[in-house]
Amino acid sequence: MGFADFLTDAGVSMLESWVTTRSYISGYGPSQADVASFKALPGPPKVEKYPHAWSVTPFTALVQTYYFVPVGYIVDDVLSSMLGPNVRLEFSSLPGDPSKAYTTYGPEKSEVTLNPKNAPKEAADDEDEDEDDDLFGSDDESEDEEAKKKREENLAAYKKKKEGKTKPAAKSIVTLDVKPWDDETDMKQLEENLRGIEMDGLTWGASKLVPLAFGIKKLQVNLVVEDEKVSIDDLQQQIEGDEDHVQSTDVAAMQKL
Repeated sequence: MGFADFLTDAGVSMLESWVTTRSYISGYGPSQADVASFKALPGPPKVEKYPHAWSVTPFTALVQTYYFVPVGYIVDDVLSSMLGPNVRLEFSSLPGDPSKAYTTYGPEKSEVTLNPKNAPKEAADDEDEDEDDDLFGSDDESEDEEAKKKREENLAAYKKKKEGKTKPAAKSIVTLDVKPWDDETDMKQLEENLRGIEMDGLTWGASKLVPLAFGIKKLQVNLVVEDEKVSIDDLQQQIEGDEDHVQSTDVAAMQKL
């Protein structure tokens, strides 16, 4: 069917719908289809009402420069960014048939009814077919027993499938600073004691010694915890329970995975 009259809201609405998922009127680059459609517009589409028709590239350049570009030229955004802002191509250099009207482009079947009283009967038929194809059947009281049974089976299967999906456990990666009492603390033994702590949902990661002051070094260790299973406060208490080696612990960083 192609585009409708761009002088009407229905026609521009059809254009808006068409370019919602496209960067060009036809194909994957600027062509005579863009030129024909541009020339058919009485002016730039209203950006508030037709944002896609206004913003689609290279339609953007055509529309934004509608009152500033001499007739017979088109500014291409991509080429402009590559070769400079003054790059211009003659309309005739674009591929396609310049003799084709803009109405030859666009949807094969109009989704906009220009006159409701003249709406094609097949549109109503399509609605009936959509209702017939409803996955869960109809709520109409007159539906037969077979349709009702199928709807209930589909609902039960859907519910079972949904319940079967397990949500992945929420996890966090934590960096802990473990500070010793002094520079004579056995840091190797401190780390062995720390890694000896086992919890469901706790995974120890890499560690390193970080200088503090006066020859004292703290142990900085990474770990991954399942949020619902491991309490960081409880873990810190267990680590600080090693009173012979650990003075205190601090959470240096925490991030959700």
